[in-house]
Amino acid sequence: MTPSEAVRRAYLEALGITVWEPRVPRLVCAPAAREPDLSTSAVEAPPAASTGDSLAAADWETLERRVAACTACGLHGTRTQTVFGVGNRRARWMFVGEAPGAEEDRQGEPFVGAAGQLLNAMLEAIGLRREEVYIANVLKCRPPGNRDPQPYEVERCEPFLARQIELIGPRLIVALGRHAAHNLLKTDVPLARLRGQRLSYRGTPLIVTFHPAYLLRNPADKRRAWDDLCLARRIAEAAA
Repeated sequence: MTPSEAVRRAYLEALGITVWEPRVPRLVCAPAAREPDLSTSAVEAPPAASTGDSLAAADWETLERRVAACTACGLHGTRTQTVFGVGNRRARWMFVGEAPGAEEDRQGEPFVGAAGQLLNAMLEAIGLRREEVYIANVLKCRPPGNRDPQPYEVERCEPFLARQIELIGPRLIVALGRHAAHNLLKTDVPLARLRGQRLSYRGTPLIVTFHPAYLLRNPADKRRAWDDLCLARRIAEAAA
């Protein structure tokens, strides 16, 4: 076994995916029994709405400063700090989650707890490193008690994420979980119907998969998450 194969095995095992040595030397992204239609789905985010306080010309420094100083909703009163985003600002892949948790609120970085470790494993399993991608959340402040984001909070935070996506210009967006998918796509279609197809956020291909925190609670769905990642990789390679 080569070092790279050993690393791959370790991360696939972290995802709960068994590699059977006798018949399958390595687990690879196999074609689905029925390949999904890779043409853009009808579910697509609408054009960006205009706002009275536009961020259209904001650079990274200005945007980060605006996020740190934001008091547009009540979450600013309970946060330890804002959680802006992390990673390569010229990334081809962008991952979007729901909102910071307690550890993210403390450290100021998204996906740093157990869910973050699993996300790292998911990245490694498809040949990516955390520093190669960009990771952000729909909300930049932690909701108290990790409750679901409220519509008015999303509305006030949305321009920040939209500008991050514009600045990065990713080739592919991966929405992690129901809330990220619904807020990016402006839909209430169930997650089960959004998974497994090529969607679009303002012209950028978007794939939906489970949030790592959900996978920690429901490890049986890690195999389906692997299928989502394989689809994402096929789309990213086609766009290269």
